[in-house]
Amino acid sequence: AITLALGFMGCMVQSNSIGECFQTAFGIPSWIVGVALVIICGIIFLGGVQRLAAVTEKIVPIMAAIFLLGGLVILIFRIRYVPATFGMIFKYAFEPQAIVGGSFGYAIKQAISQGAKRGLFSNEAGMGSTPHAHAVAKVKHPCDQGLVAMMGVFIDTLIILNLTAFAVMITGQLNTYNQDLTGAALTQAAFTAGFGKFGAIFIAICMFFFAFSTIIGWYFFGEKNVRYLFSKHANLATKIYAALVVVFIVLGSTLKVNLVWNLSDLFNSLMVIPNVLGLWALSGTAKELYEDWKKQAPAKVK
Repeated sequence: AITLALGFMGCMVQSNSIGECFQTAFGIPSWIVGVALVIICGIIFLGGVQRLAAVTEKIVPIMAAIFLLGGLVILIFRIRYVPATFGMIFKYAFEPQAIVGGSFGYAIKQAISQGAKRGLFSNEAGMGSTPHAHAVAKVKHPCDQGLVAMMGVFIDTLIILNLTAFAVMITGQLNTYNQDLTGAALTQAAFTAGFGKFGAIFIAICMFFFAFSTIIGWYFFGEKNVRYLFSKHANLATKIYAALVVVFIVLGSTLKVNLVWNLSDLFNSLMVIPNVLGLWALSGTAKELYEDWKKQAPAKVK
């Protein structure tokens, strides 16, 4: 049930980000973007799992490569500001009062809170959401797919997110005049500083592919849960679920950013609790599988 609720919230966040980016880049009202998303997603939802997989496996590598290329171009063109950027990181790390204008304890609290929430939303490590996708992979050993899952966290957090953070800082978008910008709008401001008006369009297009693939992925996760919970009426239940997802996509494209993010953070946190308990209960099984995988490793190398 928590997974389903989180899926709805996830769809809201992604449609909100797409709507915000397209409104900034093209002046298209966010609700129109939401309606367009509903039509596209509806076609994919009706196509079933095969169509979901076919769309996702083509979109994800392309969108990641294009975004990384754009971020690297900004870093190369502004390479002279890299030392100052690192200086900013260390300054804010050891002088947090300069950021929040308050006590040291409050600064640490905010840093840990925001870091945990954004990190959790980014890679979903420990939430128990992506196992739905990894479980259907055809591999010779479970640990093979486990490595793929770990690489996903590495690429997402240490490469893509760090590159985005550097682009924001190296273009000076953390200055006072941009403190009101958050999320996609802040990233758009950074790429606009680097590429001019094309920067906002570039991020809007990348955000569409990032967020769109996430929406259809979350739909897949939710559909699996619905089929399990309502196995006797699976077809009817999945149709109702698809209709609800469509409603949340439209709602997400029209609601205020802060509200959408706060709801998503709430359900992210709720999902971690039962999943961590499950991980603890299955830790013995995981260890046995890992030991078995290590025994097979020499044979694989040969």
